[in-house]
Amino acid sequence: MDIPALEIQLKTLPSQPGVYQYFDKEGTILYVGKAKNLKKRVSSYFNKVHENGKTKVLVKKIFRIKHIVVETETDALLLENNLIKKHKPRYNVMLKDDKSYPWICIKNERFPRVFSTRRVFKGGGTYFGPYTNVKTVQTLLDLIKGLYSLRTCNYQLSEEKINAGKFKVCLEYHLGNCKGACEGLETEAEYNENIKAIKQILKGNFKDSLHQFKHQMQEFAKNMQFEEAQRIKEKIEVLENYQAKSTIVNPKISNVDVFTIVSDESYGYINFLQLSYGAIIRSHTLELKKRLDETDKELLELGITELRQRFHSKSKEIYVPFKVDLGDEIKITIPKLGDKKHILDLSLRNAKYFRMERFKQLKIVDPERHANRIMAQMKADLRLPNEPRHIECFDNSNIQGTNPVAACVVFKNGKPSKKDYRHFNIKSVEGPDDYASMEEVVYRRYKRLLNENQPLPQLIIIDGGKGQLSSALKSLETLNLRNRIAIIGIAKRLEELFYPNDPIPLYLDKKSETLKVIQQLRNEAHRFGIEHHRNKRSKKALNTELETINGVGEKTVVDLLKHFKSVKRVANAKLDELEAVVGPSRAEKVYSYYHPE
Repeated sequence: MDIPALEIQLKTLPSQPGVYQYFDKEGTILYVGKAKNLKKRVSSYFNKVHENGKTKVLVKKIFRIKHIVVETETDALLLENNLIKKHKPRYNVMLKDDKSYPWICIKNERFPRVFSTRRVFKGGGTYFGPYTNVKTVQTLLDLIKGLYSLRTCNYQLSEEKINAGKFKVCLEYHLGNCKGACEGLETEAEYNENIKAIKQILKGNFKDSLHQFKHQMQEFAKNMQFEEAQRIKEKIEVLENYQAKSTIVNPKISNVDVFTIVSDESYGYINFLQLSYGAIIRSHTLELKKRLDETDKELLELGITELRQRFHSKSKEIYVPFKVDLGDEIKITIPKLGDKKHILDLSLRNAKYFRMERFKQLKIVDPERHANRIMAQMKADLRLPNEPRHIECFDNSNIQGTNPVAACVVFKNGKPSKKDYRHFNIKSVEGPDDYASMEEVVYRRYKRLLNENQPLPQLIIIDGGKGQLSSALKSLETLNLRNRIAIIGIAKRLEELFYPNDPIPLYLDKKSETLKVIQQLRNEAHRFGIEHHRNKRSKKALNTELETINGVGEKTVVDLLKHFKSVKRVANAKLDELEAVVGPSRAEKVYSYYHPE
């Protein structure tokens, strides 16, 4: 099929909701997408200029288009999701395979057993789940076991076999964990009442069970059966304690799904919370790898469909941070305040934590990819022409105008390169003049790099505001480097980032990784500069203390400090101790200096 035939195909597409598939010349499926209007959506790929490189390549490869018209947008979402999982097209968001999640099963039998399983059989029983956390399943089973006496044996407890005395009670009966249904010691009606209550607990409804237990406790207390009443009271406390831990919003919020998303250049992270009676009964975060320049809206729509399918959700209402198109069958709520907004914020926090954990894992497992991501993020956040693979940060240090020094620290690929750190003693500036000092050290640093043909950084950071930044710029202009290296200043108080010739500072998100790297650079430059300043002051103090003694030279000072470790110990030493180190003549001079008559 040639290009004109493709154009004809585009013109004849229907204006109905549906799913479209792109194929290349070999018949390989390239991409699957959904649309409210197939004609508009598919035509947009060929009618506009795409900034994303992968989208451009995709459009060039399209040889044939296939489409499927469906009744509703919901049908389109489900079909798109299924086709992506079936064909795994190269240019689609990558959906990870569904894992085997645990369920809680109430078996379809007389005197039903309650247990966890990873296999679901049609007609095998009533299943609750799937749960994303095995610990949640175990906690629920422990709670149920503590509240209700249920059998754990695998006998077929038919009425005929029980009446015929085929079974005998086991150890569980004697331990009080089972009421002996196998010998007819518990009726099926009594047992099924407990099963009914358990089903409500698994749905997140504790109200009926609490009411039932409180009624039993009052009856036992009324009949003077105080031990039994105490046992029921303990069960009430266990149930109330579990309810308090699991209920995080208004219990009236029930049968609701909550979805939020955070994303970066390569991935989207969609958190899913399922609520029942104010309690979170399920939480899961889905990671989606971007293939094209997908928007958060597109990713969230795909993720919602996948998660609801994966966890068999039938909720009629969902909370989301912005409008999504999921058809008319589902009520979409965008919370703005109150309990609903609280749960939406909690979901977003979960998505951010998941993303943070993935970054930490990535930093360990694949440091190169981690560095690439950080560099791309810094380039975007700081509006730089190139990724700042090589960054240098300058800081001045002086205390009350004494011993002015400066430090330059170097980061490569987002990590300290300590072998490239440099100290500077200020030579041309008299007194505490931070602006002139900054101008001097920036000039000296890059004059030397140019003379030695060393690589220049992509970014210079000046620890200070507009004044220090202007001083550094003077040196770059003198060296003809003004437009070859990006430079910014960071003010300490409000973490303001200043750019040359821009009076309005840039404020980054306090939790952004770009700001954290800049803060790490600034703190490292400060530490390195203070360390050098302290050493210089200490050396000067030592020189003043010992070398001012007449007849005591540098070698004597070194010998004394090697032996006594500090000036204070030299001052407190006895004459014979000093003589043993530097001889009687010099020992006398040092001793007389610290012990004048």
